[in-house]
Amino acid sequence: MTAIDILRATLVAVGLALASAAAAQTQPAVAPPAVAAPTSPAPPPMGKLHLSATLAGDARPLRSGVTWRVFSQIPDPGGEAPTPLARSDDADPIFALKQGAYVVHAAYGYASAMKHVTIGGDTSERLTISAGALKISGAINEIAIPPSKLVFSVYVPVGQNPEGRLVVGNARPGEIVRLPEGTYHVVSTYGDSNAIMRSDLKVEAGRITEATLNHRAATVTLKLVRKEGGEAFAGTAFSVLTPGGDVIREAIGAFPSFVLAEGDYVVIARHEGQVYTREFKVQSGLDRDIDVIAK
Repeated sequence: MTAIDILRATLVAVGLALASAAAAQTQPAVAPPAVAAPTSPAPPPMGKLHLSATLAGDARPLRSGVTWRVFSQIPDPGGEAPTPLARSDDADPIFALKQGAYVVHAAYGYASAMKHVTIGGDTSERLTISAGALKISGAINEIAIPPSKLVFSVYVPVGQNPEGRLVVGNARPGEIVRLPEGTYHVVSTYGDSNAIMRSDLKVEAGRITEATLNHRAATVTLKLVRKEGGEAFAGTAFSVLTPGGDVIREAIGAFPSFVLAEGDYVVIARHEGQVYTREFKVQSGLDRDIDVIAK
């Protein structure tokens, strides 16, 4: 074979190779088998719950003081307690919730109302709370008692016991105490001894019941002295008793002060192993010093 024949055969072989490569490039690529994307469940439908509250006998909606709570539907008796889902202190809140059944609770002070609601879209509900309020103050001979020296406790009578169940303790004068409609027993304590007044008060829905409890008491300051108006002995132990011997107050100091109810008392003063006594009377509104003479 001549050199020309070899060259010709080589060119033919190269041409066949190029044609084969071109044909391979024009072949469509085989796609891998398609994999279906996972599908997520559709989100549950939502709704909006619009809430407001009124007092019984008053169509005007409450603008403050209401605490709202939304719970899951209360189960059958014996089931688990309802689950709290949302809370708001707004007067007229809007809750975004899944459509379904819920329990709505509105607290207004110590009064409340509850309602079962079903949300199927945008839903509006108004709750009626049977509540009123107490506003109490104290006085002696028509002179107001300083709020820092006066506290009130409010009870619900149970049977023949006027102080059957404590509802509110340590309320201060002028404080508005919101309560369910009904009759309550109020105990007013002036100072920290025996100056106590009691009264039964009625709370009406939609109204504030204002009352002033008049105490009959006074502040006395005890002193152990050599003579009337003299300098008080420090470190004296004092005991104040009723004429029957019941201890009302005890204190140690040069001149302790007590608020005592009107009436008769005996004071015992102990100093350096010596004991001194004196009888005295408390008159309502008459604050004074009680000197025990060391002799």
